Amino acid sequence: MRWINFSHAGHTAYGLLEGDTVIETRGDIFTTWERTGRSFPLASVKIEVPLIPRTFYCAGLNYVDHLKEAADKAGTVPNIPDRAEIGYRAQNALIAHEEDVIIPRDATEKVHYEGELVVVFGKKARRVSEAEAMDCIFGYTIGNDVSERTWQKADRTFYRSKNTDTFKPMGPWIETELDLNAAHTTVKLNGVPRTSFATNHMLFSIAHFIHVTSQYCTFYPGDVMWMGTDGTSPDVKSGDLVEVEISGLGVLRNRFVREP
Repeated sequence: MRWINFSHAGHTAYGLLEGDTVIETRGDIFTTWERTGRSFPLASVKIEVPLIPRTFYCAGLNYVDHLKEAADKAGTVPNIPDRAEIGYRAQNALIAHEEDVIIPRDATEKVHYEGELVVVFGKKARRVSEAEAMDCIFGYTIGNDVSERTWQKADRTFYRSKNTDTFKPMGPWIETELDLNAAHTTVKLNGVPRTSFATNHMLFSIAHFIHVTSQYCTFYPGDVMWMGTDGTSPDVKSGDLVEVEISGLGVLRNRFVREP
């Protein structure tokens, strides 16, 4: 099942995406809902951010090759984590599929993308076991974790390097059924594949991250957890188009535009 948050003629609602048709629904997608009887061609609607999470979790350093490539570029030894740790991102940074990532006028040229699988939680959960963890998931979507690397190194927090407005594209929809072991992530820059990896080839599994985090934090329906990335990104310039594709899930597409 594929859920889409969309706008049409000034009205925003959730719908089921069946082929190229959006079937409007009403109610709560996590509990009780029904079809309204209205439908629209996908091409006629604006795709919105799938949801605004109550809490925006972010798994860092979760792909070994990503760590090795970054270390090679810096001429250092990769520091591979020995445990799963979670961070947070800001809601203000979220934008939808096909919306522009705005590079601040004072940003350096070190603006990078990171294509990530996003887990969407579907129920309240606390202190779950690894065996129970996947039962907390409602579905999956796609994220592009944009970073300004010079700021990331210079600042004591990630407030602007990771959380500047528009730095977190997410979408285009939520897919409730995804074969993680068959999923493959490909990131294209201006139509050319630049990063490609098995989506589930993580250092620590989704179930493990959920288990560990839930010992201290309560998950609520609509919370999200971004699962990290593999590979490295070239410097992104104004006018560049970045597409993050996860097989079985879809494509998240956003253009980068420098602020005048």
